Amino acid sequence: MFSIPTGPGQDEGTTLQPAAVDAYSHSQEAWEAAYSRFETDEQEVRKFVGRLRMMGADGWPRNSEIVELFCGRGNGLRALNKLGFTRLEGVDLSASLLARYRGPGKCYRFDCRQLPFRDRSKDVVIIHGGLHHLANLPEDLEQTLSEMYRILRDGGVVGVVEPWSTPFLLFVHAMCRTNIARRLSRKIDALATMIRCERSTYEQWLRQPKMVLGLVEKYFQPTRQSFGRGKLRFVGTKRRPNTGSTGKVV
Repeated sequence: MFSIPTGPGQDEGTTLQPAAVDAYSHSQEAWEAAYSRFETDEQEVRKFVGRLRMMGADGWPRNSEIVELFCGRGNGLRALNKLGFTRLEGVDLSASLLARYRGPGKCYRFDCRQLPFRDRSKDVVIIHGGLHHLANLPEDLEQTLSEMYRILRDGGVVGVVEPWSTPFLLFVHAMCRTNIARRLSRKIDALATMIRCERSTYEQWLRQPKMVLGLVEKYFQPTRQSFGRGKLRFVGTKRRPNTGSTGKVV
């Protein structure tokens, strides 16, 4: 789930300065520890099952080839399997989170800006919170969306849930700044730690809703979209190409 703060085009083979590696490792470890405290595996699977049903997963063919990006410890894949899907793959940068997945899907450690899948080879792409971890907006977001578009078959489906600035989220942020709330609630304390560890990417994401939606809708036609309880919930289908002479979506 946590992303290495590198620029476009860099991959896991990129050499980082020791100080940068130490800072990244510390932040990543703290974020992952808080993420593990926030919900148990079973709680997260139940949450994801509910989200998937809201996305319309009950109506998707059970032989659909599905990829979850920013899949973390794989509970989104477990939720999909509970709904009867078996052709499952996940992608994340965190080797430690990927190592915790136990299930029938295949997981890969890859940068979601450069996916290891063939053109038009997948039916569904799912993201349960991950785009807000991208280091450089709008460049990294456009590159990730372009890769999602590339690997989806014509008419393919995307389902995305991400944090969104709503009154509810502002209230949650206020609770995260309150010491007594953090002492009384394990979830609030864990969330406060996660926000602290990812603050730069999290805040830049929340500041740019118009840009985010504009890019998402550039590649995918919305079929279901809502904003509530601090979340963007977007379901869409791959747009028909309008490429001109470049071969790229414009």
